Amino acid sequence: MSWVESHSLSFSARHDSEHAEAAAGVLDRLEAFRTRLSGVFERTPGEISVVMHPRPLMLAFAHPWLPIARLASAPASRRYFAGWFSSDEIHVLVPAALERRASSVPGSRQALMLTPEHEYAHLVLGSNNPDMPPPFSGGGFRRYVRWAWLCEGAATHFSGQTPHLRAAIVRRLHEGPRPDFPPSTRDAQLLGGTVFALVERLEGKDAAVELAGSRDDDGPRRAIEWAFGRRLVEVADYWRDYLESLKAS
Repeated sequence: MSWVESHSLSFSARHDSEHAEAAAGVLDRLEAFRTRLSGVFERTPGEISVVMHPRPLMLAFAHPWLPIARLASAPASRRYFAGWFSSDEIHVLVPAALERRASSVPGSRQALMLTPEHEYAHLVLGSNNPDMPPPFSGGGFRRYVRWAWLCEGAATHFSGQTPHLRAAIVRRLHEGPRPDFPPSTRDAQLLGGTVFALVERLEGKDAAVELAGSRDDDGPRRAIEWAFGRRLVEVADYWRDYLESLKAS
């Protein structure tokens, strides 16, 4: 395999030479995504490397945290762990591999194709919230586990994946026990985005950004109550009704 580099204004991609056209498309999308997020977040980091892997095994070898996070998640969400991130670098599967990873249910392909945006959203979250990874050193992975619903939820919501995950969410609700609120680490990838979708619906986009900026010392309860302006038990009821509406639609 011959690795080459492609460049855009804010990103550089490392990829197999046969994936040059696909890499150019990913970089164009990331530039547009960064521009959109710049109107929402104070900082949107540039000079980011995008490493594009042709096979899932290569991606797993590059980031050993990824298989751990995938195994800790609900079965319905595991296929959507198709990338990972560090301080100034994201690793993703090439678009063709993302397409092969998709299931036949509606929205699966669309959600997976947004993996580069999802991983870059993690870097934006960490750049604007020093209590959230990256980096993963110095307790960063422990904070990721503690706040997985926020880390994955914010990335899923702001990347635009949440609407495409409805079928996977419904599968999780049918197959597993009643989900915790806020969602557990096991459910963070699928259900975290619904928390942000709900707060944006009830309180507006600024509330979703405020929730993404929650500090570790606040704790999940206080973070949710501040963003929603309601007691946690009330928010949990709204959230469960929201999940039921997804099953009915």
